[in-house]
Amino acid sequence: MKLQHVVPVMLLSAVTSVGSMWAYNKYVNKSPYTYTVSDSNRIPSNYAGFFDGGANAPTDFSEAAASSIPATVHIKTKATRTASNNLPKRSPLFDLFGFDWDEGMAPRALPQMASGSGAIISDDGFIVTNNHVVDGADEITVNLSDKKTFKAKLIGADPSSDLAVIKIDAKNLPFLLYGNSDEVKIGQWVLAVGYPLNLDATVTAGIVSAKSRTLDINRRQSKVPIESFIQTDAAVNPGNSGGPLINTSGQLIGINSAIASPTGSYAGYSFTIPVNVVKKIVADLMKFGTVQRAYLGINYAPDNLSDEVKKQEGISDGDGVYVLDVTKDGAAFASGIKKGDFITRINNIPIRTGAEMQGQIATFRPGDKVKIGYRRDGKDFNIDVVLRNSGGTTDIVKTSVLDKLGADLATIDSKMAKEMGVKGGVMVKSIDENGAFSKTRMEDGFVILKVNGKEVSNVEEFRTEMEKAGSSVTLDGMYPGYEGIFRYPMKISE
Repeated sequence: MKLQHVVPVMLLSAVTSVGSMWAYNKYVNKSPYTYTVSDSNRIPSNYAGFFDGGANAPTDFSEAAASSIPATVHIKTKATRTASNNLPKRSPLFDLFGFDWDEGMAPRALPQMASGSGAIISDDGFIVTNNHVVDGADEITVNLSDKKTFKAKLIGADPSSDLAVIKIDAKNLPFLLYGNSDEVKIGQWVLAVGYPLNLDATVTAGIVSAKSRTLDINRRQSKVPIESFIQTDAAVNPGNSGGPLINTSGQLIGINSAIASPTGSYAGYSFTIPVNVVKKIVADLMKFGTVQRAYLGINYAPDNLSDEVKKQEGISDGDGVYVLDVTKDGAAFASGIKKGDFITRINNIPIRTGAEMQGQIATFRPGDKVKIGYRRDGKDFNIDVVLRNSGGTTDIVKTSVLDKLGADLATIDSKMAKEMGVKGGVMVKSIDENGAFSKTRMEDGFVILKVNGKEVSNVEEFRTEMEKAGSSVTLDGMYPGYEGIFRYPMKISE
């Protein structure tokens, strides 16, 4: 072939090759990290750091699991219920038909067993778990992962947050390091550790699905529930309660507390008490014996209000928590916060919902100073607020055993004592639905004469004997107008 014929063919082949490569790169071989937006090739701000290694996370959880399993315990409890709690109160008909409480209707012991999990938080045997795991227990047994067994005692409990602290007599124990739940991010890997369904130590993995969830489940055990759960899809079943939720560094970021399930077993969602709340509650229980609850002193609008209700109540739209009212002796009122303000930040942490605000305030004590950010008439303000207790002061709150009974008590006067033929006694004027008395068949008007067989003539003597009694107590007494002695065995929990 002549040269003049070869050159055009070579040129045509070169042009065709270059064109094919250009077309392939442009239309076929697109990179997954190539973006086309309306004005430029800028990556959206919500993807900042995503492709420079910032989104990478470890997929091998063996080290985190190895560090957490020895510090996770199996808790078994035994409680003795009494059949007398389910019997009707004695009436005049008992006398007519000749029944006698002490002989024909003696209480019968009904043992009940339960189990859960717990996280060791110190080398000398302090363990955090759920209140509902140990509530009302006569006996608490702790099994370590190495099969060693210990008897535990209850140090303190907080039904509002569903947390409790127990203690075993042991030294040099492995324990979990606290993490920071404020730094927990939606989508990050987490591990749930515990003893579900009476199995040995079990680890499950999942991601953080949401933060600051409110389920209102703690209202079953407290009038003032504290809820700001971390939601995960790590499998949690009965028996996991009280066990740790850890991050991939093996740090404790929460205590598993609840599941959302139509069957009672895991169905995709589990809920965890954030560790920043846990740290504060545990410290209070160990130091003061009761939780030092801080309050901002506001009433705020629920997060799920409809547009119609907002319009009726005059609530405008805005970021943050809408202040419906402020209490006159509260911290917010003293700092100048008013109805109509939006709480937007606490110590520079953004606040969008009531659950987020509650979760932050729950980590402080009365007397602590926090920086509150709020919006008023479209303008942002920051102010220092000194939190207060429920009484409107910054004093340390102390509780007595009488606070746990849930009853209004009064010493009977000499006239009533004479009519009843006794030296004195303590009348139960009214019974609260959430106290210890409410778990018996006791009714208003009952006059307590003995505590565990020791006579009491007034409220102070009653208090003294109750403090000696511990968690189990038997009360003997009478109802004015009825003959005979009535007996009420019961449990006193924190």
